[in-house]
Amino acid sequence: MANRPLQAVVGLEPAELTDLLSDALQERGPALLPLDPALPRPRLEAVLEAMRPASLRTPEGVTHLGGSRGTGEDIALTIATSGSTGTPKGVELPAPALLASARASLRRIGAAEGDRWLCVLPHAHISGLLVLVRALAAGTEPVVEPFEPAAAMRAAARHRPHVSLVPTQLRRLVDAGCDLSAFGTILVGGAAAQPHLLEAARVAGGRVVTTYGMSETSGGCVYDGEPLEGVHARLEDDGRILLGGPVLFSGYRLDPGATAVSLVPGEDGARWLRTSDLGRFDARGRLVVRGRLDDVVNTGGHKVVPGEVAALLMRLDSVADAAVVGRPDPEWGQRVTAVVVPADPAAPPGLEEVRAWVAQHLPRYAAPRELEIRSSLPLLTSGKPDLATLRAGAVERD
Repeated sequence: MANRPLQAVVGLEPAELTDLLSDALQERGPALLPLDPALPRPRLEAVLEAMRPASLRTPEGVTHLGGSRGTGEDIALTIATSGSTGTPKGVELPAPALLASARASLRRIGAAEGDRWLCVLPHAHISGLLVLVRALAAGTEPVVEPFEPAAAMRAAARHRPHVSLVPTQLRRLVDAGCDLSAFGTILVGGAAAQPHLLEAARVAGGRVVTTYGMSETSGGCVYDGEPLEGVHARLEDDGRILLGGPVLFSGYRLDPGATAVSLVPGEDGARWLRTSDLGRFDARGRLVVRGRLDDVVNTGGHKVVPGEVAALLMRLDSVADAAVVGRPDPEWGQRVTAVVVPADPAAPPGLEEVRAWVAQHLPRYAAPRELEIRSSLPLLTSGKPDLATLRAGAVERD
């Protein structure tokens, strides 16, 4: 029954948000729709219109809204997942799914009752919210700090917490020469982390675990290529990843059509999430995420997975960070474009170097035909590269 009210929350202090989240997980009070306080007013209004919450809670108090629609009695969180443009989609997450995710995570990393968690990720995204849920599942209050290396290390020295980071944050800690053994476990997700960054973090003492997941799976559900307890992963014939298990969302809020497309029944009657990601299993049976199906570049009739090309580029000593996108091209339909942050700004890689390196490992058509050098990659608030921004502009072409 869709009788539970949904409350949008914006700009709350971490302690207040954690208390509300605790109540929601225990199916007391309203379900929560956390929103980014940096959203422009028109965008905030569009999300509220699409999600139809009963009220809006801000530091100034609670405002009751008209035209509301209830949600399921077991729903604890609704996550708005459409970025800064497009029609908002609300991922409805039941309390049992969130708790199953958190408890499986604690078991996988060997976290003990009472272990602390440091949250340096946005609370409007599943990555940050799940840190709060893990802390509650461990019986502790989360330690919440805006991300800055010195502040993170002070918190680490005091609490020896587990922490979730995106690769950019991990890189800043490594570049600052931090002793990462001060953390219990460092979960790294949200975007692909280059192998040399992971190795550098481990050399710096970090116990680093890579994670793969999304809002629809209550956050990371595959750790270092292996699904968490109760989670299952398989591939469709075209390589699309399907995920199953107790961590799955209930559906998209007020959108049964989109729900039916994404949540599909398996042969045993269980539900599977049909992701937008391509994957493969390596020789050890571990899941390797190749990239997003949505981002595949069609160049001259050939399909290129940008994530695979970016991963290759990040193995070059001359590259500190990289992303690959497709840009419109009158001859090829789309051209493969590499956007690179050089390791040494005074000696950036050239297009021919990049093309030759990629062609050693992938078919020649996957080699970038355009190279753009940037001082940094633009990021979304979730910490993922802003691919929409990267699809614009050009510097050097083949």
